[in-house]
Amino acid sequence: MIPPRLAFTAARLTRDEARLAALSVPQDDLLADLRDRQVALVGNARALAQGQDGARIDAADLVIRINRAPTPDPVSHGSRTDWLALATRLPDADRARLSPDRILWMSPKRKRLDWRTASSPGFYLHPLADYHALRDRLAAPPTTGAMMIDLLLRSPLSGLTLYGFDFFASLSLSGRRGAADVPHDFAAESAWVQDLLRRDPRLVLVPPGARPFQ
Repeated sequence: MIPPRLAFTAARLTRDEARLAALSVPQDDLLADLRDRQVALVGNARALAQGQDGARIDAADLVIRINRAPTPDPVSHGSRTDWLALATRLPDADRARLSPDRILWMSPKRKRLDWRTASSPGFYLHPLADYHALRDRLAAPPTTGAMMIDLLLRSPLSGLTLYGFDFFASLSLSGRRGAADVPHDFAAESAWVQDLLRRDPRLVLVPPGARPFQ
């Protein structure tokens, strides 16, 4: 019998999607876990550090953060991380700092996926078909945050509140790149989210440093 880690490495290198997907909880089960829950999805906009949303973030039933999820101050960012949505390798120090209960691998780049993440409890692998559908909708590769919004609103959650989303107006706490240095279309994502806000009463956007609006 091939050791699980070796089988994973082979599946990753050969892009064997079926074998990789077998490591994941089914999407229907993941979405069912959100039933009737108030979810806080925390983005990495620098402007979030200027506010005091931490207590409201931590008061949610479930707190989801994105990628390396810098948390410079619990007053602005809160302290809980229940789920972590990843599209990049996670350094050990950040994994220990965030200590998520569940990791969701959102990137279509399977070769970046590591065994520690893929073998973690409750691991979820986002289907390539879902990524491609949203990419086509936005006419650009979606951010991890956009993929999470798309995924979460398919669930029976009671509310989804977005913190730290300003569509790169204040850049990102997780790096120094500007909008021209990344492949995403932030104007398209902003327009898409505004449309969702009009159509889905469960969704709330809290502009960094401002009061929530729907």
